[in-house]
Parts: sequence; C-alpha cells; structure tokens
Amino acid sequence: MNTGQQTEQPIVQAGADKAPRVTPFEVEAQIRSEFYFTASDGVLGESQMGTRPAAWTNLDQFTICVLILRNGTKVVGVNEGPVSRENFSAEIGRQYARQKAVDQIWPMLGYELRTKLATG
Repeated sequence: MNTGQQTEQPIVQAGADKAPRVTPFEVEAQIRSEFYFTASDGVLGESQMGTRPAAWTNLDQFTICVLILRNGTKVVGVNEGPVSRENFSAEIGRQYARQKAVDQIWPMLGYELRTKLATG
C-alpha cells in the first residue's frame, strides 16, 4: 500500500509542493472512524427474505470498508478478494478496501480547496 510518506517524497523532491494542494496527511485527518466487515457478515445465517448465499460465493473474502469523515460524510471502499481462496488475506483485503475508500476523499478535498482558492 502507498503511504502518505511514499506519496509526498517525490512531490517534495521535485519542488512541486509550493502551491496550495491536498496532502495525504490532510486526507487522513478527515477520517473520524472506520469500520470493516465482509459480505458474509452481512448475510449471517438465513436472511429475512429466506435467501442464503451459496457456499461457493466466498462472501467471506469480499471486504467492505466504511470511513466516516469529520463532517459526517461516509465513503465506502470494496475489495472483491482474490480469485483463489488460497491467496486470501483478511488484512490485505482490509488494506485494499480502505485504499479504495480513501481514494474517494481526494476529489472532495480538491473541490473544497479549489472553491476556497476561487473565492478567496
């Protein structure tokens, strides 16, 4: 996974950090709480509709991350899991799902910054 430091280092080295911009640290600062669960957590046992997922669906490998931001906005990231069950890692699934959720925060903060710059 790409960390904020890995993202920032080449930007700073290139001198491309002089103007206002959104940083990985600002993105992380927006996250108030985070939750992880699998699709199988969502369908434990038989649902109220009487449906039951087939055993081959591997819903326990389908990882969902919900990030709640400081202003209450919720973003969701999903990792569908590997093709082969043998390659599944719950920790990696959570990392990829989180990254997909975090990727949605960047455009929101970019829009907010552009609005401030345009009206400031």
